[in-house]
Amino acid sequence: MRYALAPFLLLAAFAARAPAADLSFVRVWPQWHSADSFQSFYEYDTGRELVGKWIVMRSQPDERSGLYFLVRVKNPGTMVHGATFVVRVITPDATETKVFSFPSDVKGGSWLYEIGLTGKDWAAEHIHPVAWDVELQSGDGAVLARKTSFLWEKPNR
Repeated sequence: MRYALAPFLLLAAFAARAPAADLSFVRVWPQWHSADSFQSFYEYDTGRELVGKWIVMRSQPDERSGLYFLVRVKNPGTMVHGATFVVRVITPDATETKVFSFPSDVKGGSWLYEIGLTGKDWAAEHIHPVAWDVELQSGDGAVLARKTSFLWEKPNR
């Protein structure tokens, strides 16, 4: 009889895991996007920006041109409410780190987040970050996932 209950206990143990335990960034890719790259026939026809299995967030919501961090998030668990993407960048013209926060609920499954530093927050296409760091934090500030550029941390020598 004990052996018959084992599968149910094992299933209960897996179900009790934290919903964000296996959440990860598959890839983080910084890339410049002009405002024109977001234009679509759908938007022309409906007046609304086209969205699919991706979510666009901008530091200046009315501005589309800017440096975007394309973040592929894999969340095999349930939705994470109250999460925040934190983007830190060091630019060629400053030594201080610029920090941007983007609140977002993270749905289960695989989603692409286009996190844009737009308008006055990113000067021009030809400017590239010296170093960057992207984190996804839970509502209580715990780091759920993180990716950094090579230059963000000192290389081991």
